[in-house]
Amino acid sequence: MVDSVVKPAGERSGASGSGGRRGRASTSQFGALGLNLSDPRVEASVLGLLDTVEVELRASVASADPFVTEAARHLVEAGGKRFRPLLVALGAQFGDPTGAQVVPAAVVMELTHLATLYHDDVMDEAAVRRGAPSANSRWTNSVAILVGDYLFARAADIAADLGPEAVRLQARTFARLVHGQIAETVGPRADDDPVAHYLNVIAEKTGSLIATSARFGGMFGGAAPEHVEALAGYGETIGVAFQLSDDLLDIASESVQSGKTPGTDLREGVPTLPVLYAREADDSDASSVRLREILATGPLTDDALHAEALGLLRESPALKRARETVRSYAEEARAQLAPLPHGPSRSALESLCDYIADRTS
Repeated sequence: MVDSVVKPAGERSGASGSGGRRGRASTSQFGALGLNLSDPRVEASVLGLLDTVEVELRASVASADPFVTEAARHLVEAGGKRFRPLLVALGAQFGDPTGAQVVPAAVVMELTHLATLYHDDVMDEAAVRRGAPSANSRWTNSVAILVGDYLFARAADIAADLGPEAVRLQARTFARLVHGQIAETVGPRADDDPVAHYLNVIAEKTGSLIATSARFGGMFGGAAPEHVEALAGYGETIGVAFQLSDDLLDIASESVQSGKTPGTDLREGVPTLPVLYAREADDSDASSVRLREILATGPLTDDALHAEALGLLRESPALKRARETVRSYAEEARAQLAPLPHGPSRSALESLCDYIADRTS
């Protein structure tokens, strides 16, 4: 179990996560995700679970080598929404959220996610992650890759204490993550539909881990098998919807609502859903034709072209179509909750669907 890890002095001083910059979980985390927890008992359960996860995350990456501990805690202490542990906590509400294996399951999911971020930053040559210098810029690419590998290993070690099914699911999820990254790196083949390829990449890279997080919550909370399957289906679909909505916010928001400067993907030549729709459109109006001409040039590093393309995209049929796609995923996620009993936990999961549909309107 996670508790078998040797913890530095003071690391277990309370559920607030002492020893790191991140404090207790709070309802502000839920607001950032559009989550509405209307029942005080469910809210207290989820917050308490997330507090414990914070402590165990720091403990789980401790190493006999102080440098490895520092590098491994780099992104843990940078914070984040902890969306995956949140899905574990919510899934566990359909069984017993106090089960001994729920917190370790959440730690496995977050460690796996953090490991991918170390690797992503190397591949993207990112300088900043969560407002702090990325591990690869602070140290080196080699260190960042190896620390990501270390976190994968720690996740697997903890999963082993959860049983062979947990190990199998974590390994299969990891395989999907890798497949998604390879597909994104290689790009669509000549006979591939670019939109279908892109949606598959998101399902593999993002949806898979969120699906397993929701599944783990139900599994280790002891929920009924049909409820576990419903949670997993919901998790994958809501994960895709969240990523797609971020794509839209990168174009449509006037602020840093998406967590980065609007138009960043456009400037870097990242073909997100609205861009893909704009490229494949056959609209003959002057604005659509001009937009396709600009997008065909690749990354828009020229400020004037970037501003023109951003303005055209915001008014384009492609953006409207992308919004409709996001709403369809949000509604599909809601439909997948049908086997779950009505109550505050299901309502909380439904509130995420409402939030996604509304945030990109």
